[in-house]
Amino acid sequence: MSDQQQSFAVGSKSFTAVAINCAAKAGEWIKTKLGNYTTLKMKYSGQDLVTEVDKGSEAMIRNLIMTHFPDHSFLGEEGVEPGPEASTKALHNVKDADYLWIVDPVDGTTNFVHGFPFFSVSIALAHRGEVLVGVVYDPMRDELFVAEKGKGAYVHGRKMSVSDEAALGESLIATGFPPDPHYAQPLNMKGLQALVPQVRNIRSGGSAALHLAYVAAGRLSGFWEIGLNAWDLSAGALLVAESGGKVTDTSGTSYHLGVRNVLATNGHIHDAMLEQLNKAGAAN
Repeated sequence: MSDQQQSFAVGSKSFTAVAINCAAKAGEWIKTKLGNYTTLKMKYSGQDLVTEVDKGSEAMIRNLIMTHFPDHSFLGEEGVEPGPEASTKALHNVKDADYLWIVDPVDGTTNFVHGFPFFSVSIALAHRGEVLVGVVYDPMRDELFVAEKGKGAYVHGRKMSVSDEAALGESLIATGFPPDPHYAQPLNMKGLQALVPQVRNIRSGGSAALHLAYVAAGRLSGFWEIGLNAWDLSAGALLVAESGGKVTDTSGTSYHLGVRNVLATNGHIHDAMLEQLNKAGAAN
């Protein structure tokens, strides 16, 4: 067995198989709870929500992973206090772990709460800060997006490729509306105002992980958002990279686990989007 093959398994247990199993089981359970949650709380702001379904999904995923890999570290959104400072600190404490699972148990909680069928389960595994496996599962469409470092990215078992649009004017891109009203939201609005006249159109589905998966699948030409976290980005960033795209922060620095202001594209429009965001003062 090659070193690369060994990096994706311990003994007979495949990291990717465990990630897929966790995402599928959590996603199917989440789907049964649509319109049937019992508690709703605000976290950082009125746009940052949590239900018992988020917490239950994370507990399910964590328990399944720890059954297979009890010595691995775990970073899940619901185990971290709200706010950017707490998120940065939580990542700092574990980012250099030998093996770190990074989980968003329901990416798109606001959509879930309103019954808007665009949310996902995001699971990534990093080895000493480098993401090896990324899985994003959309339970409403039963779409499973899977990537392994150096082995490509797939949906429905078919290899994905980013789109080939070469100009902003031909591009459909996406963004989100951050829950931080003081820093991230104003910056994102500057970017929106700058890019709307330049592109074919802009979408905002409400799940960063699915937006990234859609860039990887060629359904979107690009995606940017300010103020995200490792659990929002790590799986999707690998999907984009393994589909031939490009992922950086909004200053152009290559993606790493600490990136919060992200730009992911098919590669062809990357520099043009960076230029527009920076010209508008919307990068950082």
